[in-house]
Amino acid sequence: MRPVTALFGQRARLRWLHLILGGALFMPFWLVGTLVMGPLLDDGGMFTGGLGVQFGAYAVGLPLAAVVALFPLARPMSVAAARALCGVDADRFADGPARGREARARTAGWFSLHLGAGALVSGATLALPPFAVAVMALPFSPGLRESELGRFWGLDAAWLIWGAVPAGLLMLLALAAGAAATGSLLARQAPRLLGPSPADRLAAAERRAAEAEARNRLARELHDSVGHALSAVTLQAGAARRVLGGDGADLEFVREALTAIEETTRRTVGELDRALGLLRRGEGAEEGVGPGLDALESLVRGAGPRVALTVDGALGSVPETLSREAYRIVQEGLTNAARHAGGAPVAVRLDARTEELEITMENPLPDRPPVTRPDGGNGLRGIAERARLLAGTAEAGPVGGVWRLAVRIPR
Repeated sequence: MRPVTALFGQRARLRWLHLILGGALFMPFWLVGTLVMGPLLDDGGMFTGGLGVQFGAYAVGLPLAAVVALFPLARPMSVAAARALCGVDADRFADGPARGREARARTAGWFSLHLGAGALVSGATLALPPFAVAVMALPFSPGLRESELGRFWGLDAAWLIWGAVPAGLLMLLALAAGAAATGSLLARQAPRLLGPSPADRLAAAERRAAEAEARNRLARELHDSVGHALSAVTLQAGAARRVLGGDGADLEFVREALTAIEETTRRTVGELDRALGLLRRGEGAEEGVGPGLDALESLVRGAGPRVALTVDGALGSVPETLSREAYRIVQEGLTNAARHAGGAPVAVRLDARTEELEITMENPLPDRPPVTRPDGGNGLRGIAERARLLAGTAEAGPVGGVWRLAVRIPR
């Protein structure tokens, strides 16, 4: 069964179809070749000329096909056909147009091989089966043996009456074997001629690195957003619980805490939905997950009534990328204050009046400085990284009884 599968199995049939496609693509070049060779050999028109014109047109058409294959878009077309029909792993092919001399030369070599071999196999596929069927019909058709066509091809020989059927079957078998062998040859050469060049591999590695970086940025945005929301909600809920548990509960304070919890969770769910949408579509983080400084007041309100915001200058003039990063810096600063300052009042100040955007956040130091708030904390490291990526600076530490975070980023 293995020889039968090799000649007539699905892979062999697809490769045969690939060769016939190459023959069809070669037809325009062959027609141009006949227009050139017909007058030179003075041997009739393009369809009535002898074998000299046909093979001369073949010889003229192959270089023309190679020249056309030098255009960059020839490789994507060839790769698409080879992936679908050659039975070669898809990841062994290069993606995108051919760039550089070496990649274009290999593509021209493949195009010439595909079209040249396809033209020969297609011609044999069109001509040999009818001839083989006519040969196999000789024992059963005296008229065919005595016809002018039969005498022309020597089909009136006596021995063919007895050997016609085996001879015809052998012709068809030889055609199938030739097509399978040629298809296998093209399948072996396809990765070599259509595979990625060193430049293609470098470009693919850069794309993968960019995608990984984008996903890491999305993960960091989600961490900052969800981490801040959980910290703010925990703080507000704890404060409300303590107020309700004491004498003379301040219902207005509890109402403000619940409102802050509601606003924080609603905003965070929106950011989470947007981030998940970007991940599902495979888009990068350059679009931005969270809001910018236009949503800063909502962020401060959600952090609770003990956070005061002061803005100097027009925040609307801050570039979009800087606006998003500044929002995240303030958000992370508020998260740190909620975690480590025990609900102390926080003063947030933004100054956009100069060539630098200045962000300052201050809160009183707790009575016992927590061991979880050194300068190397994860939150402060994230703030410093964001500032550094935008060519800015970030400083954090105790100053005169308060904890101060100061960030300066060029606009």
